[in-house]
Amino acid sequence: MADPQNQKWPDQLWVVRHGQSAGNVARDAAEAAGVPVIDIADRDMDVPLSALGVDQACALGRWVGSLAPEARPNVFLCSPYIRARQTMQHVIEAGRLSLEDVSTVVDERLREKEFGLLDRLTHRGIRERFPDLFEQRRHVGKFYFRPPGGESWCDVILRLRSLLDTVTREYRRERVMVIAHQVIVNCMRYLIERLDETQVLAIDRQGDVPNCGVTLYGFDAAAGRNGKLKLQKANFVVPLEVSGTPVTAEPDVPAAAKP
Repeated sequence: MADPQNQKWPDQLWVVRHGQSAGNVARDAAEAAGVPVIDIADRDMDVPLSALGVDQACALGRWVGSLAPEARPNVFLCSPYIRARQTMQHVIEAGRLSLEDVSTVVDERLREKEFGLLDRLTHRGIRERFPDLFEQRRHVGKFYFRPPGGESWCDVILRLRSLLDTVTREYRRERVMVIAHQVIVNCMRYLIERLDETQVLAIDRQGDVPNCGVTLYGFDAAAGRNGKLKLQKANFVVPLEVSGTPVTAEPDVPAAAKP
């Protein structure tokens, strides 16, 4: 059993994907129409929640507010992208959480995976405009493929290693909710659960992370030398289902096709 004084992890860690965005809707329309470019004028980081995304974030917030005070998150770490920041705001407001009782931190290391040259292109657009890159991505696989000017999953994982160093240094024994993006959720799972490429891609193939889906870890003092985080729920959507809010799981890439 670990000594509580040596605990380096939060007591609980929620990793949450933002609510449905206007970009998700635009991407679906572009894919359905078979056009190469997604019709959206905003920068990816400026794309807001859709009306349904607001409802999803509020439903999650009401669920958070229904938890016992000692079981609610008291630290929020959030991507700087507008859709993630709006999700955090609605969770806090709908949960009636006092800003005196919670800390909120916007951290650029939680930003969406960067798509570089493939920004705003659909699957068809990538295949038609950059056939060599399309073939390279197919050959190398999404874990290692880095589009020109963009990031691979490995690049995202590298910045998340730094983020987790901050979490273990500054938020030990706290209750932390991370609000970010689909690739962030899966890459956080890769790190916390100590997965390998095959395992994390198998999780990815099971389906897209639901909007406002919750992956929850709890600290287990009996695991390992000094305890560790143990997965309790993955892609948990009961807060949405109970409220009757539609569950959506479009790829979290409003400005590029899912790699």
